[in-house]
Amino acid sequence: MATTMHVDVVSSEEAIYSGDAEFVVAPAHEGEIGVYARHAPMIALIKAGTLRITPAGKGEEVLLFVSGGMIEVQPHHVTVLADTAIRGADLDEAKALEAKQRAEEALANRNADIDYAKAESELAFAVAQLAAIQKLRKKNH
Repeated sequence: MATTMHVDVVSSEEAIYSGDAEFVVAPAHEGEIGVYARHAPMIALIKAGTLRITPAGKGEEVLLFVSGGMIEVQPHHVTVLADTAIRGADLDEAKALEAKQRAEEALANRNADIDYAKAESELAFAVAQLAAIQKLRKKNH
């Protein structure tokens, strides 16, 4: 039996996941990080992307979309504090595509009175959601 750790994923709205896991992959700002039980303690900022959790007992991999936040790793406990966290099955591709298109149009229109930082942030959020949806599709096929 593999060594496990407890994983908690919470957002400002709700607790998204809580359970034992064998492996966690998080989208850190410096690149993806993989965590097994007994990992050295660390804290890292995470960016928008897919959080992957392999549950204890080799259950089906859990995919969550996170929009940013932080991950705290202890030898037998991982906590992800996400700005926003959405279960992979709850992602809406049509909404993400629409948000991406709106952000791209706002950035392309240089004459408009818009907040470019906000538009860029919305674009990054939508692109990360679409990438999470693609990973979920690959997993299900």
